[in-house]
Amino acid sequence: MNGLLLSFVKFAVLATLGECVGLRIAEGVWNKKGFGILPRALVWGVLGMGIAIAMSIFSNGVPAFLASLGMEGATTAMAGALSWEKVFVALCISVAMNTIFAPVFMTLHKVTDMHIAATGGTLRGFFTTPLRMGDTLASLNWHRQWSFVFKRTIPLFWYPAHTITFLLPSDLRVLFAALLGVVLGVLLAIGNKKK
Repeated sequence: MNGLLLSFVKFAVLATLGECVGLRIAEGVWNKKGFGILPRALVWGVLGMGIAIAMSIFSNGVPAFLASLGMEGATTAMAGALSWEKVFVALCISVAMNTIFAPVFMTLHKVTDMHIAATGGTLRGFFTTPLRMGDTLASLNWHRQWSFVFKRTIPLFWYPAHTITFLLPSDLRVLFAALLGVVLGVLLAIGNKKK
């Protein structure tokens, strides 16, 4: 199966499951009117393909960049056994990807969530109602997006989590990233419930 198609399936199933588990923890139900399991799965599938592409670009580009700075072993470290050099390169890949790609990704994901909610959680509504990007971005809670999503989850969760991701063999990275989405969904639901 094509790698991008497989990424679509992994994220569509696992990340959507994570959102359903989060809903179950927060509200005691697996699904509810307007939640939009099918549109969420579709969005997660497409986002999963984007994540797979980003992982490929950053896992190849960052070691090459480090080599250009004088760390000649950066590329070979990623192919070798676990070492401090490999951990350092994996951390650099994670920091680069989550600093450059993640804010745009997370904002796009929030926009699609808002569109799903605004269209009643149906596939028909999702596709037949135009996405008014400017209006949606203007109504986004940028204070929460910055203070919690960008400032806390990226450095405290995604930097270390994706460091582990990039230490794994390349064929397991996308699956592990999809599983991390489930874990984060559960943690956020628990955190929201405690509030």
